[in-house]
Amino acid sequence: MDHQLNIKTFIFNSFRENCYVLWDAAGNCVIVDPGCYWQEEFGRLKEFIAAEGLKPKAVWLTHGHFDHVHGVLKVVAEYSVPVLMSPEDKIVLDNNQNAVRDFGLTAPDSSQIKTVDIKDGDVLDTLEGAPFKVITTPGHTPGCVCYYCEADKVLLSGDTLFAGTIGRTDHLGGDYDMEIVSVMDKLMGLPGDVDVLPGHGRRTTIADERTHNPFLQPFNEPEEDPDWDGDGIEIDPIGR
Repeated sequence: MDHQLNIKTFIFNSFRENCYVLWDAAGNCVIVDPGCYWQEEFGRLKEFIAAEGLKPKAVWLTHGHFDHVHGVLKVVAEYSVPVLMSPEDKIVLDNNQNAVRDFGLTAPDSSQIKTVDIKDGDVLDTLEGAPFKVITTPGHTPGCVCYYCEADKVLLSGDTLFAGTIGRTDHLGGDYDMEIVSVMDKLMGLPGDVDVLPGHGRRTTIADERTHNPFLQPFNEPEEDPDWDGDGIEIDPIGR
């Protein structure tokens, strides 16, 4: 099957957060975790969207931590798009202005961020030919979610799963045991060749994490070949 999902990665703010722009053949796009803190960062995002002739349709949030939502109000003001987030993370969103004080930063006023509730199993058909399923993965925060596209074998894992590690759980609402259960029960059963795009750091695959992620021991599987050839997804087609 010839899929037309394209993905561009931006690395934003002091925490080197991964923001993703996903778009289909018609130019419809979604912006995942717009963490653009500085105006220059938001400018780069706008310039890319304009240069590619994209039509923003939504913001998808994997969770409410400040490094993932810094640019939400900028994006909404520019494009008038809905912001999708689990309602379980409202407590996290509301705490951001307290959380950033130790870093000498500011955070968006959560009362100004109007979100659309999503829940486990919801299917988002914003992008033509590339439906994404919402997978709730509480642990890093109470309302963490991942977005999974079976057609293109892509998982947007936010801060739930990284290459070689998992999300920290020592912040407000974090729960280590729940994090492990979420990863094992919700993510490790996905096909090994699913490409994992995390909220920070490099991409990985489900197969690599089954085999090498030390936080998933003693559940690690023997070495396996996911036979990944990249069909159906173009990662950073014009570079980072």
